[in-house]
Amino acid sequence: MAAEGEYESILCVKPDVNVYRIPPRASNRAYRAADWKLDSPDWSGRMRITAKGKVAFIKLEDKVSGELFAQAPVKDYPGVSVETVSDSSRYFVLRIQDDSGRSAFIGVGFGDRGDAFDFNVALQDHFKWVKQENELSKNAQLGDSGPKLDLGFKEGQTITLNIGQGKKRDKPRPQSSGGFGLLPPPPGGKIAPPSSSGSSNHNIVPQTGDTATGCLLDLDSSNSNAVVPPNPSSDLLWGDFSAPKSSMVERTHAKAWVHFTKCDG
Repeated sequence: MAAEGEYESILCVKPDVNVYRIPPRASNRAYRAADWKLDSPDWSGRMRITAKGKVAFIKLEDKVSGELFAQAPVKDYPGVSVETVSDSSRYFVLRIQDDSGRSAFIGVGFGDRGDAFDFNVALQDHFKWVKQENELSKNAQLGDSGPKLDLGFKEGQTITLNIGQGKKRDKPRPQSSGGFGLLPPPPGGKIAPPSSSGSSNHNIVPQTGDTATGCLLDLDSSNSNAVVPPNPSSDLLWGDFSAPKSSMVERTHAKAWVHFTKCDG
């Protein structure tokens, strides 16, 4: 039964329901609504389904005054308190009880199948919740009475943690074909003029300052170095991309190159 102090909630309300007196069941076979006097119900009113704790109550009340005609306490569904009939989905058999504990069986029916469906679903949802509450309560009791794990450290017990450090992988730097990084182009988009001589190993070293003009080196013809004096005009040191190679060589010979004589020795 419901405990004292628990509030009562309303599960479903149907404004039209018919009540029938049914003959006693002679055998264990299911009830049949065809055995009732369906055209002349014994009482008509409204049905209100409430819940107090885990117990549901099907209450038959007067439509106008709300006076209670009969009620059926339901502790489980399906069960003996509410039974379906074998020949219709709109009719049920209820076991009603009074305050003194006397009980009787009556038949109830709905004029609309939707009302009968709502009546059935309201009871199913309530006792599904009751089942979940019973399982949670059972699991809680088993958890309290079961053995508990002791996760504390014993005296003298130690723990070792091995934390591995990942190795960083250095990404290879892109290298040019000669092993050195590429140098940016000179300012102004101009490059140094090529050597006019066909011999190999001619190095041209530009000099800065006024004293570089008189510093000349005597080298042999196989590996000669030419010291180029500074020129205030950038056009003398850097050739134009659009200029032909022959014109660059002639221009360089005319203005920027110093001829050396071979020294015997």
